[in-house]
Amino acid sequence: MARPPKPLVAPLLAALLAASACASGPRSSLPPPGAPASDPTATDPSLSLPPDPAIRTGPGAGQRAQSGMQSALLGAMIGASMGPIGALAVGTLAGVYGAVTGDVPFSGTIGGGGYGGGYGGGGAEAQREAGIEEELERQASLEGEIEEELRRQEELLEEIDQEAPSPPQTGSAGVAPSAPAPTAEEVAEQADPRSAPRAPRPRELPTSIFEERKLEIPAGQWENDGKLKVLARSLDADRDGKPEEVRYFDQKSGALLRIEADRDYDGRIDAWTLYVDGNVAARHLDESSDGEPDAWETYEAGVMVSREVDRDGNGTRDAFYRFAGGSLTEERHDQNGDGKIDRIVQYQGRRIARVEEDRDQDGSIDAWSDYGSGPGGEEVVVRVERDTSHDGQADTFESYEQQGDKTLLVKREEDKNGDGQVDVTSIYQNGKLVKREIADPSLTPL
Repeated sequence: MARPPKPLVAPLLAALLAASACASGPRSSLPPPGAPASDPTATDPSLSLPPDPAIRTGPGAGQRAQSGMQSALLGAMIGASMGPIGALAVGTLAGVYGAVTGDVPFSGTIGGGGYGGGYGGGGAEAQREAGIEEELERQASLEGEIEEELRRQEELLEEIDQEAPSPPQTGSAGVAPSAPAPTAEEVAEQADPRSAPRAPRPRELPTSIFEERKLEIPAGQWENDGKLKVLARSLDADRDGKPEEVRYFDQKSGALLRIEADRDYDGRIDAWTLYVDGNVAARHLDESSDGEPDAWETYEAGVMVSREVDRDGNGTRDAFYRFAGGSLTEERHDQNGDGKIDRIVQYQGRRIARVEEDRDQDGSIDAWSDYGSGPGGEEVVVRVERDTSHDGQADTFESYEQQGDKTLLVKREEDKNGDGQVDVTSIYQNGKLVKREIADPSLTPL
């Protein structure tokens, strides 16, 4: 262990020597051996008094050992205020002093502490216990301050995590002011899965909670034509060394270029938002938490216009959504993962208008269904066209009606010879065939 510095030891040693000098005075009034007597009792034995039982000639070995231990303990407590080295230095010197003199320094009873506490030792013990209690109280106070600081930091993190818009703050991290709270109508519209989602707005946060650094982005890394000099502001709220959000700004203009975020707080970035002229232009999302984007969104004027998804994680996009006028207009799906679209859903006024399907999964659309509204406003099938001959042309046409809570077939028309003319017409009631008309006699019997 390192020795305490000399400037610390010298004053402590001087203080202990001074304490030793003070302690030696009142311990005995007898002159040193061989000194001339100045007391009348020294020449007249008749004036001598019985020896005072409280006067002792010196400490014993046991008393010195006890005083040394008590002195070392008290010295270490006093030196603790100067750190571990101070505690070691003062404790060592005090222990040596106590072992040599038999007295306990700094106890407040130097004169009466008598050789290990034979006289006045109760007061020294009480003072030492008081010192211990004072030190414990100081430590308790320090622990309270630490707890208060941890609580304050937790409150700060909770404030950062709040999603509600906050009023503009001076010195925010270069983002646009928060939008006003949405109205009930706006909330209902956003809850509609067929409405175009609005571009996300970054939370307005003070720049003081971010760490800043300057970077140079090589050409092509962000699909950029040339090098970019950016200012990166990182937020690591949980202090795990992995930022929950990084915002990139152009060093010259200060314009926001990009935000990378860890939305699920697993230590891995899973959202990349690209900005043009301060507005969201595109987002790449990792929905499967594998570290790779599997959803791609584009925005115009703050509203989504397209979303493409790789649902099975094979690296190929298999679902495509298109929006116009703030509403979903079309879905295109590759349901079997063969790289070919096998289901298309078209919308009008956020309602299904037509569905096209490849029902036999041969890579070609072979069924077209038109939708209308039922008695309760629900979406119901009203007509289905099918390609049963696999030539790419519809040859069967079915009409449906809503009867009660059921959608029932009422008529089927068929082009059996592929000439583009209806050859057979079948009429149904309650879902059962009641009549069939055949335009080409050569087709009978069916």
